[in-house]
Amino acid sequence: MSSSSASVDEVNDPSQEFTSHDAPPKQLGLALFIICAAQLMIVLDGTIVNIALPHIEEDLGFSQANLQWVITIYTLAFGGVLLLGGRLGDLYGRRRMFVWGVALFTLASLVAGIAQTESQMLIARAVQGLGGALAAPNALALITTTFPAGKERNKAMGVFAAMSGAGAAIGLILGGALTEIDWRWNFFINLPIGILVAFFAQRILTESEDGRGSLDIPGAITSIAGLSALVYGLTHAATTSWGDPTTVTYLAAGVLLLIAFVVIETRVAHPLLPMRIPGDRTRGTSYFVMLIVGAGMFAMFYFLGIYIQTILGYSALMTGLAFLPFSVGIVVAAQIASRLIAQVDPRWISGAGAAFAALGMWGFTHLTPESTYAANLLPWIVVLAFGLGLIFVPLTLTAVHAVAHEDSSVASAVLNTMQQVGGTLGLATLSTIFVNNLNDKVAELTAKMPQGGPAPTQEQMAAAQKMIADEAFTYGASKAYLVAAIMIAIGGVITLVFLNVKHEELAHDGAAPAHMG
Repeated sequence: MSSSSASVDEVNDPSQEFTSHDAPPKQLGLALFIICAAQLMIVLDGTIVNIALPHIEEDLGFSQANLQWVITIYTLAFGGVLLLGGRLGDLYGRRRMFVWGVALFTLASLVAGIAQTESQMLIARAVQGLGGALAAPNALALITTTFPAGKERNKAMGVFAAMSGAGAAIGLILGGALTEIDWRWNFFINLPIGILVAFFAQRILTESEDGRGSLDIPGAITSIAGLSALVYGLTHAATTSWGDPTTVTYLAAGVLLLIAFVVIETRVAHPLLPMRIPGDRTRGTSYFVMLIVGAGMFAMFYFLGIYIQTILGYSALMTGLAFLPFSVGIVVAAQIASRLIAQVDPRWISGAGAAFAALGMWGFTHLTPESTYAANLLPWIVVLAFGLGLIFVPLTLTAVHAVAHEDSSVASAVLNTMQQVGGTLGLATLSTIFVNNLNDKVAELTAKMPQGGPAPTQEQMAAAQKMIADEAFTYGASKAYLVAAIMIAIGGVITLVFLNVKHEELAHDGAAPAHMG
């Protein structure tokens, strides 16, 4: 049975099973496990290393100025090469690029785990980013082309979106646990996963036919340079300011290079990114909303991680475990969304999800130094996670809606790029809001300190400084959470207004799935 011939009733009926002799359910389940294991490995790497940074700094002799590059160089390589990684899959085989990406990521993880110097670590992290940029867009494309539209693809997208959304939180949990043993295990953990994924992918996943056309070299150069400059400029803004000369230079260069990229793509015969992909209303809306939601979500991890450790006083491991309800909530909501999508238009599911997510983010604005985890933090973590799970599944489906098979990897790459740029943009924007409000609060509280009288003791001075620091942090973070809540709410409104695709259309999306051996 091909997806194009399935009736709406068959797709929506939960009693129906996919019966193609070319792709039995057992193989589909194993294929999904392979793809999602790779996706989880790549996504969690964005946060798993954060908790280990102080230990890496001490053992490898990193300077404080260079330590940020352990994160930044991975982000640059991953975000800059995503579009190229997607197009390479469309042209030369999605399974091939997926396996090469996983293998490259795994090998780089080994090198990072045994690194003895700054340069070895940074080179390994850059290669990890390149491997992730090859594997990530082709992972999503393999789901789109392997699973038939309707029930099977909705289920697969639900699991995939849950892994993508929960990966950051799982990274914090694993990072805390593994750092307690040895920070190097944050990298070694990828070895068994990567080896098994690469091995079974060759045997379970079927290779796509090579695409027609040639590689767009000018487009590849301008996209990599433009995205890398933009991501670096945003990252630099998060640690300095928007007016910093280096920030302005890189942001301007990134924008100009991306404008040049768009011009090139409209004039070459075989563009790296055909403009028909982001130009479609449904896909364009999905990409833009993913950017906004990603901006709010990744900044949330940053501020909450600091709050839980420095104000609540949790250890690295307990901080990771504090995010466990987030992972559970997003997985549960993703499964609910994957079932609803067969009966409800995606705009309503994502719109409701945005309302929950904005409410959860707004709840964080009430945190104070006296707040407790169970009463003041946990309920909002659950609400936020539930909302994000409802957002991710429909938007992941609509982001590749009506994309021809020969464009599926690059369409997936655009989605990944929007999430990556969104996370970096959110951290830069909300960090600026946070720092400005924090400084204002410090000045206000310092001015209220009693003047004259007997000099305070050292203990009294330390207690006063801690009180000011905690009050200023929660105040600054509350303003950042408020802006993040507004951003997600705006994303929900955009979804409701512009995402007009019907659930019946998703049930008939695409041609027949690729055969599996």
